[in-house]
Amino acid sequence: MPETRFRQIAELLAAEFAELPPGTKVAGEHEIAERFGVGRAAARAAMQELQRRMLVRRIKGGGTYTAKRIDYIISADRAPSWSRTVREAGAVPRSIVLSCEPLKMPIDVASHLGRPAGESAYRLRRRSFTDDLPASWGDEWVPFDVLPQLPTAIRHETSLHEILRQMAAASPERASSRASIEVAGDDVADGLECATGDPVWLVESVNRDGVTGRLLCFTRRWIRADAMRVVFELGGHVPPEGASA
Repeated sequence: MPETRFRQIAELLAAEFAELPPGTKVAGEHEIAERFGVGRAAARAAMQELQRRMLVRRIKGGGTYTAKRIDYIISADRAPSWSRTVREAGAVPRSIVLSCEPLKMPIDVASHLGRPAGESAYRLRRRSFTDDLPASWGDEWVPFDVLPQLPTAIRHETSLHEILRQMAAASPERASSRASIEVAGDDVADGLECATGDPVWLVESVNRDGVTGRLLCFTRRWIRADAMRVVFELGGHVPPEGASA
């Protein structure tokens, strides 16, 4: 296969996919091979090139879809709410509760929350979507005394931010956050419905009550890199070069 052929196919498909709404299912490798009169290897290489550019998202067992990355902004000025952040970025958020169970906190989680090692808390595990495509998977740890009614509340309201506001009378804000690019292990790949080894963001955050300073929850969230770009906003607005302050 000439090296340039799969790139030519990728360029043609990229132009076509740019005209489609995000989340549109597109042809698979077999259809692409037939359309362009090439072998499956060339079709596969073209789709891999588009995936590398993050123009398409592959869902394990579900096909390939047009992708549009949105910004997941982490800022002291923004509420630590997944649904609100996604909505403000112009996408439609949705979350599925996979489990909500009492467990002993791992040592690192207890340390983040200023709790004794071995203390129990609720571990809330969820898969979240943007425009109905998997985007995030992870755990949120909430001490019993912060929200004793969490298992009942989460059946009716999937936003932990809203539950903390309404039922714990808290004003959640970020106390600390860190993010890094990792590769998806088997568990994370299953949670995000991607391939093992795909690049993913790992975001860890501690939220507190903005009024009392009480630590509310610890979140460990994996985010598909082809779904979101994690952006930290620190400090005030920086005017363009040459503009008056």
